[in-house]
Amino acid sequence: MLQNNVDLTNKTVLVTGAAGFIGANLVKELLRTQTAIKVIGVDNVNDYYDVSIKEYRLEEIQKLVSKESENSWEFLRGNIADKIFIENIFKKYKPAVVVNLAAQAGVRYSITNPDVYIEANIIGFYNILEVCRNYPVEHLVYASSSSVYGSNKKVPYSIEDKVDNPVSLYAATKKSNELMAHAYSKLYNIPSTGLRFFTVYGPAGRPDMAYFGFTNKLIKGDKIQIFNYGNCKRDFTYVDDIVEGVKRVMLCAPEKKNGEDGLPLPPYRVYNIGNNSPENLLDFVDILQQELIEAEVLPKDYDFDAHKELVPMQAGDVPVTFADTTALENDFGFKPSTSLREGLKKFAKWYKEFYEV
Repeated sequence: MLQNNVDLTNKTVLVTGAAGFIGANLVKELLRTQTAIKVIGVDNVNDYYDVSIKEYRLEEIQKLVSKESENSWEFLRGNIADKIFIENIFKKYKPAVVVNLAAQAGVRYSITNPDVYIEANIIGFYNILEVCRNYPVEHLVYASSSSVYGSNKKVPYSIEDKVDNPVSLYAATKKSNELMAHAYSKLYNIPSTGLRFFTVYGPAGRPDMAYFGFTNKLIKGDKIQIFNYGNCKRDFTYVDDIVEGVKRVMLCAPEKKNGEDGLPLPPYRVYNIGNNSPENLLDFVDILQQELIEAEVLPKDYDFDAHKELVPMQAGDVPVTFADTTALENDFGFKPSTSLREGLKKFAKWYKEFYEV
């Protein structure tokens, strides 16, 4: 196992995408578990999905900060694609660790709205790399995605696999992030770690994700579409497991070393964070419906069969995602372990409370 070499005590951490699903949960975890930490959150709070959920997440963060607390939290609304905005943050706060989670997410949306992906995921990430070069940081951690594996036939997906065949623009931008980070790590000795997240879910998640979207439709009596006629598998990963993985990685930056030529070797790593246990979509829907009934989001006599529709695969989608988490386990002694039923149970309870069903 690797040894921690980053101490967050009395340090400033910048979390971009702080009103997002993973970002907000990470900020809460840092404020709960770290000592004398200052967390700066950045988000443009766009309307890609229901803004009230983002506002709810920010309110939940604020509840953790009191006048007596030695930890502090500050939220800045802005776009990482705005270079001056990002530069001013680094000049003022000088973060020791940066966690870049700000990105335009979603595979299908990238087909109809490509411009926003180039802005947020390419230009925005370039801006982050530039400020990390000009205002050196101890560690840059950034979100990649399981989408980089494209339609790889070999499963489980290993970080050793070639990922040169993206099947969506979203996937291409995430692979680009890894390449850009590697170049900056090599050129400027910036310790960076990329995290390939696998189908993250949980309370207060993204409404464009299947479990959330299905629930919204079932509540209204609409039909849900199950792609590839149900022959899809996803490595669903509960958000608390993702956050625990991110936190452990933050505390362990790749070491700066020189190669045989005397030049720096890139202090660069990439990990999968997934449950290492893909679930069939039909089984997933079955568990979801059971938990929605248990939480009284849906009535006990709900006719699910009448509200299911099996349809072909959509463009940009892949039939399976399956994480090989060996590297994460070896280096950090950690592996996501929350069962799908346990995670969906927590989501169903949150949904009932949030929407007052």
